Amino acid sequence: MLKEYKTVTEVVGPLMAVEQIEGVKFDELVEIQMQNGEIRTGQVLEVSGDKAMVQIFEGPAGINIKDTKVRFRGKPLSIDVSEDMVGRVFDGMGRPIDGGPDIIPEASLDVNGQPINPVARDYPDEFIQTGISAIDHLNTLVRGQKLPVFSGSGLPHKELASQIARQATVLNSDENFAVVFCAMGITFEEAEYFMNDFRETGAIDRSVMFVNLADDPAIERIATPKMALTVAEYLAFEKGMHVLVILTDMTNYCEALREISAARREVPGRRGYPGYLYTNLSTLYERAGRLIGRKGSVTQIPILSMPEDDITHPIPDLTGYITEGQIILSRDLYNAGVKPPIDVLPSLSRLKDKGTGPGKTREDHAATMNQLFAAYAEGKQAKELAVILGESALSPVDKLYVEFTNRFEEEYVNQGFYTNRTIQETLDLGWKLLSILPRTELKRIKNEMIEAFMPEGE
Repeated sequence: MLKEYKTVTEVVGPLMAVEQIEGVKFDELVEIQMQNGEIRTGQVLEVSGDKAMVQIFEGPAGINIKDTKVRFRGKPLSIDVSEDMVGRVFDGMGRPIDGGPDIIPEASLDVNGQPINPVARDYPDEFIQTGISAIDHLNTLVRGQKLPVFSGSGLPHKELASQIARQATVLNSDENFAVVFCAMGITFEEAEYFMNDFRETGAIDRSVMFVNLADDPAIERIATPKMALTVAEYLAFEKGMHVLVILTDMTNYCEALREISAARREVPGRRGYPGYLYTNLSTLYERAGRLIGRKGSVTQIPILSMPEDDITHPIPDLTGYITEGQIILSRDLYNAGVKPPIDVLPSLSRLKDKGTGPGKTREDHAATMNQLFAAYAEGKQAKELAVILGESALSPVDKLYVEFTNRFEEEYVNQGFYTNRTIQETLDLGWKLLSILPRTELKRIKNEMIEAFMPEGE
């Protein structure tokens, strides 16, 4: 029988102070019974002597301090998991919201997960095809990697997230592939967009969706990605699935952390965010990976909108330190009508070399990737020169580079949100664009490869 406490002394925002407690531990789950019999849940944030600080997940509205009863459950926040969760939609606390039946659990897992021994990790080296040329060819995603998307306010990151969720697949593999889609602090309109898109395209059949809305309590937003990652780890390491986790929008998650930190009267760090923001983000991002001897894997694509498009803002800055690269969306490309507006030059996948080449993609992958990068950079430089000095200052080769750059953006990057290209189609398109340039300019590709892959008549 759990002991009941009626010693609530203070409620500030989503935080509640309880005194005269015994044997309570950090992170313990809390049951809060209000005066009208309603039950809310919470979590112990801090224990000091006989006092505990509790965060209330459903918010503090309507709580009467005098008549509120508190019970400490003696266990951490957990989620009931089952393979039947695939194809279902849940709220931020893991409750079904799609009108379907309750999940019959196969296990109940701590949402904080278990730390992975670094020695037990397997190196990410298998190609994941997203169907998006600028990612598959130039910033390759590898199974077990964490590759964030840096976006900005008003840029189409939700369309890109949906496209990746629909199209992502592991090539040359007959193993199960699942998507865990976690939306934090999004509007009702965005939630409808994601749910309708997943249902219409059939992506919902292999997806588990967690949706936390903007008007849900901030404290719930902090639990949502932990719920999603716990389910992903279960499907990956217990059921042997390849799981792609899409987390959007990490900025909303960090804002919730800042709100709770302010309510706790903690000393703020950069721009008011808590000093432990790096540590907190790493506890989420480091839950990606593969384990030696296990079939499954967890691959992460966190999406964050950079406040004021500032890449030095603490959220993208710290995310860049923890993850293995970044995909950057460009406002200039978006304004020019390029979809998806991926800016390939500052984008980076640090593991791309591990997931490409013979047996994974094709032997010409690395060489064409390097040549396309170099040619695009050269063409951008020539375009800037033309703006300053006029087109007459360009040499004939410079003009070919400008043509290449324009066609690269129009045909290669600008594929739309519903075109699903195989890696072979992307590589062939890359060769077609490189044929614009004289062979003497293709310095990063061996002659025998040019002979083998360059389109006839070029």
